[in-house]
Amino acid sequence: MIKPTHLLCSAALYASALLSSAAQAQVQPATNSFPAAVPITINVPDARDVAYPGVIALDVDATDLETGATRVTEKIPVEPGTKQLALLLPEWIPGNHSAAGKPAELVGVHFIADGKELTWHRDPVDVYAYMVDLPAGAREVTAHMIHTPALKGEPGDRVTITREIVNLEWDQFTLYPAGHYVRQIRIKPTVTFPAGFTAYTALDGHETGGGNKNTWDVTDYETLVDSPIFAGKYARRFEIGNKVWLDTVADKPEDLVIAPEHLETYRNLVKEADTLFGARHYDHYDFLLAFSDRMSGVGLEHHRSNESEYLPKAWTDWAASDWDRNVVPHEYTHSWDGKYRRPARLWTPDYRQPMIDDLLWVYEGQTQFWGLVLAARSGVQTKETILGELAAYAGTFGITAGREWRPVVDTTTDPIFAARRPKPFATMSRNEDYYTEGALVWLEADQIIRAGTAGARGLDDFAKAFYGMRNGDWGVLPYTRADVVATMNQVYPYDWDTFFRTRIETPGQPVPVGGIERGGYHLVWKDKPNPYDAGRATEAKMLSLAYSLGMVLDSDGKVMSTIWGSAAFKAGVVPSSQVVAVNGDAYSADTIKAAITAAKGTDKPISLLIKRDSHFETVSITWRDGLRYPWLERSGGIKGPGGLDLLLDPHRAQSSATKPATAKH
Repeated sequence: MIKPTHLLCSAALYASALLSSAAQAQVQPATNSFPAAVPITINVPDARDVAYPGVIALDVDATDLETGATRVTEKIPVEPGTKQLALLLPEWIPGNHSAAGKPAELVGVHFIADGKELTWHRDPVDVYAYMVDLPAGAREVTAHMIHTPALKGEPGDRVTITREIVNLEWDQFTLYPAGHYVRQIRIKPTVTFPAGFTAYTALDGHETGGGNKNTWDVTDYETLVDSPIFAGKYARRFEIGNKVWLDTVADKPEDLVIAPEHLETYRNLVKEADTLFGARHYDHYDFLLAFSDRMSGVGLEHHRSNESEYLPKAWTDWAASDWDRNVVPHEYTHSWDGKYRRPARLWTPDYRQPMIDDLLWVYEGQTQFWGLVLAARSGVQTKETILGELAAYAGTFGITAGREWRPVVDTTTDPIFAARRPKPFATMSRNEDYYTEGALVWLEADQIIRAGTAGARGLDDFAKAFYGMRNGDWGVLPYTRADVVATMNQVYPYDWDTFFRTRIETPGQPVPVGGIERGGYHLVWKDKPNPYDAGRATEAKMLSLAYSLGMVLDSDGKVMSTIWGSAAFKAGVVPSSQVVAVNGDAYSADTIKAAITAAKGTDKPISLLIKRDSHFETVSITWRDGLRYPWLERSGGIKGPGGLDLLLDPHRAQSSATKPATAKH
């Protein structure tokens, strides 16, 4: 078929146009678009050390036990002429060592002035800041908010309210005006609890009114945030020292029963701390202790109190729960180490300025060390359990591949970027090892001092010199790394700078067992767990084969963790998989332990049927060394107590406890 002439012409013109466009594309290359940065405007003022005018009135309704929702009303005075008020939810929370504030849990936020709803927006740069627009002449802003905490414990979340216990942490649901040191902001707190609940806190001036309304004296916002509340349907209070109380709440009343001799160990704890530090940095102190398996666990330091949680039977099944009780002496130690003496860059004027965590190996490492020591000296835990815990530390670092590339000091950044969430291979990535490896390093320092002074001095002398000044001062006395080294040299001249630089700041170091060995013990391996490991494994319903095949299993054989570089790791057994059968028999803890024992000293492989997702696979693992668990044993040839024994023995004076002074910050 012959096409019409006009169509042929059109086709020719179209083809010509295409050729022309192609030619232009070749000679005129495309130019990419490159944006310029838009300057970021900082709208929130920095904190200044000046008083905020007036007193904030805080009213909290904590009666909703079904949803856990806490309803909050704040009445905030406003300086004349203010056009916009910046209100901040605390972001960097002391003791969390990270930006742990949770704006997502604060809902139903409204601001009122003179009976009218105010407009507000969240600052686009600082999302913890609520920017409230004020009408002319406004003298007070009322904030209405609802705090909705987690109802089930997921990684990174805390359950704080049950039908029997209310745990209030003020930083989670209160706002403070920007531009001022938090110690310069005054606030009057009031909380209404469910009928029949008893409330405990370190706040002063407690009064109760109708409807179980509780009020306290006007305080500063820093002290408020540092003074949480435990309130409970079932509650008991014990005096355990001069102006020191043990305040307990529980899921069930029977969990608050304690034998007189066991209560005495907590009195011993107060006496041992008085003896160790030689001064108190509080005017009164409250151990806030919950017994629960319905809340998320907590161990958080405060200057005049601590939030701690035990498992329900920690008192009534005293011997079996011995492994679980260290949180109390640990958090008590923080009143001196972390609250009074604090790394200079970990102290901040408000909760907006980021914290620098690089001295947590002192702040937490020393506290971990003294928490263990004070527990043994007081009897809150047995010496055997403390030795087992030290063995667990040393054993764990022997299988921590991450020590080759990551020094202890770098783990102090972990709370910030890892947020304490689970890791696929924690032994390679490392966790917050400044606690436990830090404790072993301080143990070695103690034993070096003891050896160098023929037992005349030890780390106790550092504790008195570094923490024991100004009895009754509950302000904050900051320190630097240089201050730590200088005080150590005052106690015992030594190259402490190199000592810490090598062990804390340098990767690839040997397992830090120097303190154990200098102290008259050595690490050995047995075919059953030590008392500490046995207790926590029983409670968690897990089977640790970390030191043998290299994995930890739950009661169903699911892999909770795999040790990097271990036999299980090399066989491809990873977290989330499940051991279904062992050598052809259905999985049980006894079955796999028996198989490991039978293979000891042979090259006979252990056959595991592994289920991962919907896939089944049989793997073979050769392991010749049987079941292995770390223990500490006395070294041969030592007569009488060694340095570690002397460290853990009771030190408390027979005289009455140190009388606290009345000075405040």
